[in-house]
Amino acid sequence: MKVLVIGSGGREHALVWKLGQSAKVDKIYCAPGNAGIAELAECVAIGAEKLDELLAFALEKEIDLTVVGPEVPLTLGIVDLFQSKGLKIFGPTKAAAEIEGSKAFSKDLMAKYNIPTAKYGTFTAVDEAKAYLAEVGIPCVVKADGLAAGKGVLICETQAEAEAAIEDILIDNKFGDAGCRVVVEEFLTGQEVSILAFADGKTVVPMVSAQDHKRIFDGDQGLNTGGMGAYSPAPIYTEEVNAIVVPQVLEATIAAMNEENRSFSGILYAGLMLTPTGPKVLEFNARFGDPETQAVLPRLETDLVDIMLAVVEGRLAEMDIVWKEEAAVTVVMASGGYPETSEKGQVITGIEEAAAKGTIVFHAGTKESDGKIVTNGGRVLAVSALGENIAAAIEKAYEGVKEISFANMQYRTDIGKKALM
Repeated sequence: MKVLVIGSGGREHALVWKLGQSAKVDKIYCAPGNAGIAELAECVAIGAEKLDELLAFALEKEIDLTVVGPEVPLTLGIVDLFQSKGLKIFGPTKAAAEIEGSKAFSKDLMAKYNIPTAKYGTFTAVDEAKAYLAEVGIPCVVKADGLAAGKGVLICETQAEAEAAIEDILIDNKFGDAGCRVVVEEFLTGQEVSILAFADGKTVVPMVSAQDHKRIFDGDQGLNTGGMGAYSPAPIYTEEVNAIVVPQVLEATIAAMNEENRSFSGILYAGLMLTPTGPKVLEFNARFGDPETQAVLPRLETDLVDIMLAVVEGRLAEMDIVWKEEAAVTVVMASGGYPETSEKGQVITGIEEAAAKGTIVFHAGTKESDGKIVTNGGRVLAVSALGENIAAAIEKAYEGVKEISFANMQYRTDIGKKALM
């Protein structure tokens, strides 16, 4: 088989790495890829949002399966385009991907079909949004409606912060077109957990649980990021919680999307808050999470190609998906200035030494320059490790992290520690 992976981050490196382990795969292309992916696949200089160019490439190379990493091409309709030419592609259609592309759509869907989530209101007018603050209470969460690269969710501790966030989104256009509408939500308390699930429009099969670390600094301090690390499994996601989440969230959402004529196939990612009154959905994504993928896929035993083909062909119910008992921890190493800016061109050393410690180093924001690997984005590397338990995986991951160096690098030192409490 010839496989095309679309994207350039740590998630895509993990996908290429796992897909490459399949005996069915002869050749992997990645568009546009990065310096680490280039060691496993042929990188193609086509951006993830260049749908027509990607289609032409897939047709020319007679690609057997295309796997979409990031959300933007999904929301632009790459699946519809490829399917119209008879190509197999893993991911939801444009209509189905709106579950991530519009927070207002997602919240309205949950409200309509009684899927547990936070109380909310959706607004285009600043005054109406501010007036709703009295109803929803402080602290609260203010979200840009559209895609904002993981940075459009603002947790507001005071009335002044909430009003400023509403103005940032609706007046100052801080998130561009993503901020045409604003969603104001009640603040939920508890621990977060990420559940990624395979879905083929009929059947939904959850993966092993994971917990992401969104804030830039230790102790969940500082700005929200795209994710500074993850671990799997999350001990707080018990069998009892799973028995609620599968029918009331995952299966209910797939059924709701069918009712709306938006059949969902691909990865349904549920970001959950485990509140004192039960699990509630914080957000849905329509693709693999980043960095959760780098913690979850190393635990997958079953051939990922087999699973993806089963999803694309609507026969997921036939699959028996097996996971390793080992735990996994992923530590993200980011550029100086991230998440507001990112320094580029800093030489990275120690990647091979980190791998020699038994870790898997997934590249995110890297490129090759004059024979050296240099930084090329905010999140630069994701260092993953397996261990017999979370504590062992933490120790191994950080042994790898200590081998790596680049100017002004930053990373959290407490990834996974919540699992030990």
